[in-house]
Amino acid sequence: MKPVTVTVGLGERAYDILIGPGLIARAGELVAERLPGVRAAVVTDANVAGIHLEPLRKALAGAGIESVPIVMPAGEKTKSFEHFHEVVDGVLGARLERRDVVVALGGGVIGDLTGFAAGVARRGMPFVQVPTSLLAQVDSSVGGKTGINSRHGKNLVGVFNQPKLVLADTDVLDTLPPREFRAGYAEVAKYGLIDRPDFFAWLEANWRDVFAGGPARVEAIAESCRAKAEVVARDEFETGDRALLNLGHTFGHALEGATAYDGARLVHGEGVAIGMALAHRFSARMNLASPDDARRVEAHLTAVGLPTRVADIPGEVPGADRLFEFITQDKKVSRGTLTFILTHGIGQAFIARDVPASEVRSFLAEQAGP
Repeated sequence: MKPVTVTVGLGERAYDILIGPGLIARAGELVAERLPGVRAAVVTDANVAGIHLEPLRKALAGAGIESVPIVMPAGEKTKSFEHFHEVVDGVLGARLERRDVVVALGGGVIGDLTGFAAGVARRGMPFVQVPTSLLAQVDSSVGGKTGINSRHGKNLVGVFNQPKLVLADTDVLDTLPPREFRAGYAEVAKYGLIDRPDFFAWLEANWRDVFAGGPARVEAIAESCRAKAEVVARDEFETGDRALLNLGHTFGHALEGATAYDGARLVHGEGVAIGMALAHRFSARMNLASPDDARRVEAHLTAVGLPTRVADIPGEVPGADRLFEFITQDKKVSRGTLTFILTHGIGQAFIARDVPASEVRSFLAEQAGP
């Protein structure tokens, strides 16, 4: 099957996202076409390394690209200053030059960490994304937002650094645990909820085929990448409507922070799923959208097996006070108001810049307790 190509149009920094089966096996030729004569560092995690590292290094070697592996622990806690230092030190220790390439082989954590490290090592090196999770293929590998977490919150330290190429090999998704695939699907649904109501309706009708694999999966990933590429091309540095891509993320990041980024309890996509359901319920509460739309969103996310309520998180549920602390760190309070991504209905998300903090705090108390 010939891969689908989606181009992120950023002028001199434009790049292709290739989507389809068998792309890791072709990675060497595809990288060499765009970056001839390079050496590479391949950054991955311990879980992915056991499955995909050697096939990727073999493909690179077949095109004459020598590579050095840098293997990190798996999990959200790897997006830390400690592991950032390890990656940069590994790249420099391998004596890679500024024109060489850093390859991110993994999910969103590895992609974010690697992109940040590549952006600062030797004052900036090219990097390539080889995302191995659905979430990374449709979201974090595209658009150049890279970074790590701080004790103050998620993704608060980083740089904008666009990759040279994204290789979304759909075969690798068959190796994902079902929970991880579902979590990534939350980001797929997000694109329909932002401004593609027809896509959301298509997902409602075809999600089982997306989960099963084949052409429907490729199409869902490609449409998600088209949606993100269009927004990134308009607003690369998130000064305008790129913020719409954060639908569900303000609530979701707060939930992740309040659960100490414990992946056993909550992974990123699950936080986004709950966050999107909360954003739609909050919009209905503010009389911005119909409660029917909030129920429709919740019904679809529930059907695919995603959580939609704070109470769905295992263990002690973070209360409103703790969640509000993280939200105000993430979005900042300005004159008693917050900026949120809210909605007028399915596919009608908008940036609300004057949401009363008191309304958010009250809503959180209803949803999560004090």
